[in-house]
Amino acid sequence: MTTDFDTAKSEHARLTAEINHHRALYYNEEAPELSDADYDLLEQQLRQLEALYPQLVTVDSPTETVGAPASAKFAPVQHGIPMLSLDNAFSAEDITDFVGRIRRFLKLDPLETIHFAAEPKIDGVSCSILYVNGELVRAATRGDGRLGEDITENVKTIRDIPHKLTGAGHPDRIEVRGEVYFPLEAFAAMNATAAEAGAKVFANPRNAASGALRQLDAQITASRPLHFFAYAWGETSDPEFVATQSEALQKFRDWGFNVNPYSIRVSNAEGLLEVYDSLQKDRSELGYDIDGVVYKVDRLDYQRRLGFVSRSPRWAIAHKFPAQQALTHLQAIDIQVGRIGTLTPVARLAPVTVGGVVVSNVTLHNADEIARKDIRIGDLVRVQRAGDVIPQIVGVELSERPADAVVYEFPT
Repeated sequence: MTTDFDTAKSEHARLTAEINHHRALYYNEEAPELSDADYDLLEQQLRQLEALYPQLVTVDSPTETVGAPASAKFAPVQHGIPMLSLDNAFSAEDITDFVGRIRRFLKLDPLETIHFAAEPKIDGVSCSILYVNGELVRAATRGDGRLGEDITENVKTIRDIPHKLTGAGHPDRIEVRGEVYFPLEAFAAMNATAAEAGAKVFANPRNAASGALRQLDAQITASRPLHFFAYAWGETSDPEFVATQSEALQKFRDWGFNVNPYSIRVSNAEGLLEVYDSLQKDRSELGYDIDGVVYKVDRLDYQRRLGFVSRSPRWAIAHKFPAQQALTHLQAIDIQVGRIGTLTPVARLAPVTVGGVVVSNVTLHNADEIARKDIRIGDLVRVQRAGDVIPQIVGVELSERPADAVVYEFPT
C-alpha cells in the first residue's frame, strides 16, 4: 500500500529532477524555459515538502546547493570560500520576519537600531576576481558555489574590471566578487541584429551576459558590452580590512571598481521597504535589469555571529520583485522575411500593458519556439517583458483555449 511518505518521496524526486534540469538550462546553456517566478515556485514547493519530511533532505538536494556544476569546457577553480546564494523574500511580511529573526538571534534590545546595506539585485552573472599584490591573477564563475570555471582571459576584456587595483589599503590577497551584466539598450540592439541575420537570440540580458562571459574565444567576449558591479569579497589575507559592508563598497570604489550608485545604508525593516518601493518604481530607468533588492546586515561582527544556514547566510536576503506579466489574446501570427531570407514569426496581440509599456507585437523567434510552447492563434497567452525591454510569451492558459484552435503550421 502506498503511504503519504511514499507519495512525498516520489514528488521530491520529480521536483529535484525538474529543478536540476532548469538550473542546467539557466546557468550552462543560456536557454531557460521558465520565468524566474515559475522557477522560484518550484523551489518553494520543494522547501515546503522538505519541511514536512526532513528525512528527504540530502546533501545534493537543490535546497542545499546553488547554481549548476561547472562546464568541462573550462578549467575548474576551487572557491576558497564558497559562493553561496541568498534566501528569497516576496512580501513586506517576509522582510519584517527577517529583521525579527536577526534581532532575536543577536539578542538585541527591541529599540536598538539595526543598519543594513541595501543594493539593487542585478540580474546578471556572479563572478569572483582574485588579486594578489594588487594584480588580477584569476577570475571564475560561481559554478555550483564550490567549484567554478576559469574565465580569467574573458574577464580581462571587461573595461569595468581593473587589471591592477588603484589607491591604497588593499590586502595582499583579496578576492572581489560582483555581477557581470549586459546593458538593456545594447541587449535589444544585439538581439535585433541576430534575429535579422537568423542567428541565436537570447531570452534576456542575464543569458546574454552568461553567453558572452563563457566564450572559449576571449575576442568574442571583448566584442560584447559587458559591465561589472562589485559588491562582496571572498578569501582575503586580511579579514579585518573593513568593519562594515558599507566600508567595503567604498574600498571597492577606491580600488577602481564600479559600485552600484543605488547602494545605500538604511535602518530597520521600514528603511528596507522604502528602498524596495523606490527601486521598484525606478527600475525601468536604470538601463540594466534588476529583479529585486538585496539587504545585508551592515556590521561584519554581527554577520559573523549570525553565520549561515545550509546554502545561505542568516544576515542577508533577496527581496524579489513580482514578475511583470499580463494576459492577452494572440490574434494572429505574421511572418517577417529578413534580408537573407530568414523567416521570423511575430505574434500579433490584443494590446496589453506590461510593466508600464503597451505590448502588441512579440517575436516568436522560430518554428521550434512555437512548437515547444504550443502557441496557437486565439490562445490567451501570458506576456512578460524580459529585462523590462523585450516582450515574450512565457505561457499559454490552456484552460481558456478555444475549441477550434489548431496547431500552427509554419510556412516553408
